Amino acid sequence: MGGMTMTKLVLAMFTSLDGYIEGPNGFVPPAWSGDLETHWSGYALERAGHLVYGRVNFLFNKDFWSPAETDPSSPAAGIAHAVVMNRLPKTVVSSTLSGDPGWNATLAGADLAAAIGTLKSSLQGKDIYCFGGAGIANSLVSRDLVDEYRLMVTPTIFGDGKRLFEPGLPKLGLDLIENRPLDTGAVILHYRRTR
Repeated sequence: MGGMTMTKLVLAMFTSLDGYIEGPNGFVPPAWSGDLETHWSGYALERAGHLVYGRVNFLFNKDFWSPAETDPSSPAAGIAHAVVMNRLPKTVVSSTLSGDPGWNATLAGADLAAAIGTLKSSLQGKDIYCFGGAGIANSLVSRDLVDEYRLMVTPTIFGDGKRLFEPGLPKLGLDLIENRPLDTGAVILHYRRTR
């Protein structure tokens, strides 16, 4: 087991300076740049062996990335990591979806902790990345299933919207692994859960 590292669940999400992942009128994508692509998307996709989504975020991403496989003129087709996004196995946490969700995904089932535990034991040398949705983020955090938090704080104040962390979560201690400013003015803050 010498070189084996435990599979981690990494919550990778962006948030406004005042803690919102959506503004009052919904999702606002962060300013994009090559720097961000390298240290945000690229970083995650080099390390991810599995992706975890909530239903809304899953459907949004499925609709965005899937066409890259068949339609060269689709927006996703021009993005270098579209192939990886489409290839990676995924788990969807949803109480309303049933059957085969498509996009190389399976449904998690009712016991989220058990589903994540099974994933962790099945992946070798890669990590599980959760790119979000507030509901799934809070479900994972409230059960203390997240091993690392990789958050991108964007240079915006939304004033209102959907919070990344809902009130009532348990108190969790974290250690800072990395902080990296990007040329967009955003900062990546990477914390490891102290266990």
